[in-house]
Amino acid sequence: MSKNYDLVILGGGMGGYISAIRARQLGKTVAIVEKDRLGGTCLHKGCIPTKALLKSAEVFQTVKKCGLFGVKVKDLAFNYLEAFQRKNTVVDKLYQGVNQLMKKHRVDMYYGVARLLGPSIFSPLAGAVSVETTEETETLIGKQVLIATGAKPRSLESLPFDHQRILSSDSILALEELPTSLTIVGGGVIGVEWASMMLDFGVQVTLVEQQKHLLPGFEPDVQKEILTQLKKRGLKVYVNTTVMGSRVRDDEDLIELTLANEPTPIITSHVLVSAGRIAETDQLGLNNTQIETDDYGFIKVNENFQTKEAHIYAVGDVIGGKQLAHVASFEGKAAVNHMFDQPIDLTPLQFIPSCVYSTPEVATVGLTESEAKALFTHVKTAKYPFQAIGKAIVNDACDGFVKVVINDDTRDVLGVSIIGDKATELISEVGLGMVLNASIEEFGETIHPHPSMSEVIEEVSLLAIDRPVHV
Repeated sequence: MSKNYDLVILGGGMGGYISAIRARQLGKTVAIVEKDRLGGTCLHKGCIPTKALLKSAEVFQTVKKCGLFGVKVKDLAFNYLEAFQRKNTVVDKLYQGVNQLMKKHRVDMYYGVARLLGPSIFSPLAGAVSVETTEETETLIGKQVLIATGAKPRSLESLPFDHQRILSSDSILALEELPTSLTIVGGGVIGVEWASMMLDFGVQVTLVEQQKHLLPGFEPDVQKEILTQLKKRGLKVYVNTTVMGSRVRDDEDLIELTLANEPTPIITSHVLVSAGRIAETDQLGLNNTQIETDDYGFIKVNENFQTKEAHIYAVGDVIGGKQLAHVASFEGKAAVNHMFDQPIDLTPLQFIPSCVYSTPEVATVGLTESEAKALFTHVKTAKYPFQAIGKAIVNDACDGFVKVVINDDTRDVLGVSIIGDKATELISEVGLGMVLNASIEEFGETIHPHPSMSEVIEEVSLLAIDRPVHV
């Protein structure tokens, strides 16, 4: 059996289902093929479940220090199983919401494994989609096709996943008990978030990063501060090294990790491998098309998200780049607008906020200082501490700072990095200002409520133009 649609989407994650909604807003017929559950990695194995657990960690730590605010609590205890169950409840509530959205917008759902077909009796162009379910095989023919199948955790040869003791960022979310000890291999965003969370839960945590710093690609000032704060809370860190091998100590039910240039092995109950992600393209039948991929399996696209097959688009994690849910969402809407001859503005892609939901939080948008200096002649920076912000003192959240990078010739804001309480919320103001091409003076002259954490944006901007008030 074959069915025809204006758009067939492979993958029901954030890039996929938001693209479907946009196409339906344009009056197009749409089908989504999903092999698992609507919502994708973000909803089921990434953003939402980890942030639900991080919220439990935050509340636990807040209550632990409530005496600072004159609040007394007796018999404080943390129950991870209850936090785990709450995480599942949050995910399920949002999952039901996404399902209702598909019904509301009348998007046809097909659950099974999708494979792209070459030219055939169904279509003179490659890109008809065969959907294999447990009951039958259907063929969907789309005038346009969008691939939004995402990515999956990458394993290491020295640490193959067994999903019992050697875990991926997917399988660690299935643990119903806290590890006795956890070694995290990879100090990027995922690794730092899990390190922060587990430290808050009282787990002994070790982190191994092959580069010289945690959070590669972030401002060196931020890298230094996050390391300082995590080490204060008990994190043991090995940088500039790699895991050479591992073995299970059967008698003790522990894992022994051997590191390069380290004489003493790490002994741990569990390992989280957080060493990047690879594209989910191995079952798609790309060999039946002219679609090209890079060495890591990510699909190559042009500036409008078209593959070598002009009617087949790809967005989100499957094309690499910044693998973030909000990026997939934006790319999906842009791709749909392009395929159906609607105007698109890709300017916001120059100002993508990146966030780390650790304690302290980290958020950044635009260029780092070194990136800016490679592009512009006169670059100026300013850094403002949270300890000079009244609301931060009220909240007992004085760690961290905001750093702004500007073009001193044009007064344009080139980049902002924030490390501290509410950083992931504060970054949105900066991103909006940069999209609207606000000058550093306009940031500084915008009236911010007092007292508020957002005053730090005003203060750092005034400092950058040599008109500081509170420092």
